[in-house]
Amino acid sequence: MKRRHCLVFALAAPTFARPASGADAAHAFDEAINKAGRQRMLSQRACKAWFAKGLDVVPDLAAKVLAASIALFERQLAELAAFAPEPRIQDLYARLGTAWTGYKTLLLRGTPSRGDGADVLDRAGQVLKLAHEGTGMIEALSTRPASHWVNVCGRQRMLSQRLAALHLGASWGVEAGFAQAEIAKARTEFAAEAALEKAPEDTPQIREELQMADLQWGFFDAALRGLTPGAPDPVSMSNVFTTSERILEVMDGVTGRFAKLG
Repeated sequence: MKRRHCLVFALAAPTFARPASGADAAHAFDEAINKAGRQRMLSQRACKAWFAKGLDVVPDLAAKVLAASIALFERQLAELAAFAPEPRIQDLYARLGTAWTGYKTLLLRGTPSRGDGADVLDRAGQVLKLAHEGTGMIEALSTRPASHWVNVCGRQRMLSQRLAALHLGASWGVEAGFAQAEIAKARTEFAAEAALEKAPEDTPQIREELQMADLQWGFFDAALRGLTPGAPDPVSMSNVFTTSERILEVMDGVTGRFAKLG
């Protein structure tokens, strides 16, 4: 359990400012892409943890993951709003802030209940959509080839958490048909992005860590296949939760390495 607790805090990233020009400015954009992409992931990780709390799956870890996800999302939201280099991006993060406030209120409203599950899933999707849009806007302003891979790799983080959230929700009987269709879609997208291992900017260390993620994906995918909508399986749900955390740990590190290339 000690290792799992470490994962809760491993995602805390340093604050950043936007340099005026030069290599530092280029790297600042990659770090902003990394943080913006991490917001996508956190929207789904918080949802996963909320469902886990309601289902009494690894409840202590789920509570820590939920609290840590909310705290990091709020901190990064403020940083990204301050970083935003254009009015349209500033507007995007203002809208994301509004969507996040409603979502966070629901996440923190007492003990999770199955009746709120559909609303939580919907609000998580709204926050994800806006966070994804912000990530793309910032990437479009970067001139570094590695920036694309920072975005793609960061999206893998999000998919691991979205898959886990959908699995737990469907296990609870929340939007089961929608969840199953989205799980199939996200599983395909996760596998399709194995192109990361062929990225020209890869380093031996990045490739080694991606191979580790592939290994964890095998365990994760097997756990996901244990889904029976409306019939929670404690073992399957626990495996989905903990394995998604391991994939996240690896992919967050890889995304950070892409952001520091060059």
